[in-house]
Amino acid sequence: MIKLYNNTLKYILLFFIGGYAYCGIEILFRGFSHISMLIAGGLSFVLIGLLNENFNHKMALVSQMALSACIITAIEFLVGLVVNVWLDLKVWDYSNMPYNFMGQICLLYVNIWFFLSLASILLDDYLRYFLLGEEKPHYKIF
Repeated sequence: MIKLYNNTLKYILLFFIGGYAYCGIEILFRGFSHISMLIAGGLSFVLIGLLNENFNHKMALVSQMALSACIITAIEFLVGLVVNVWLDLKVWDYSNMPYNFMGQICLLYVNIWFFLSLASILLDDYLRYFLLGEEKPHYKIF
């Protein structure tokens, strides 16, 4: 167990774990990733962890998943605006997908983020419990 007394180090560790996990998932499904996905994934993972950390006992797991999907979608949209629209790097384009917005986000991926957020919530909880020595997670499903 690593006992990090410095919150900055804890969040840097969680940022990189989430960022590399996000890139890994993308590489598994697309065959490649981009450095911007490390940033999007890391930021998403930290924010999901903060949501989970601050509202874990009060909020149902399904509600956490829904809010997490919204967080990931918002970050994907903002990162997409920067890397795809402003910098024109063409990292992804959902223009051909139904229910897309500006080609940066689409309804299909909002649903995918909903289900993948469960893995993020559990990973964050158990990393904090086993690796960082924080409180054991408890869940209320609905």
